Amino acid sequence: MFKIRTFNAISVKGLERFPRQSYEVGSEIGSADAMLLRSHTLQAEEIGQSVAAIARAGAGFNNIPVGQCTA
Repeated sequence: MFKIRTFNAISVKGLERFPRQSYEVGSEIGSADAMLLRSHTLQAEEIGQSVAAIARAGAGFNNIPVGQCTA
């Protein structure tokens, strides 16, 4: 099962695209495989070693520390 940590109020319609039998999705996920955020400005300290992907539910990526994530 993949674990996805969310930030902000992500639309339920969008979250329904992650089947419950394969994904655990929520804002309180500790050791996440991925992160999904909307307007939250993500800090490098919030990204755990287990995170393999970060996605933005919206336009752009100015709130994701891309340089630090790809280093």
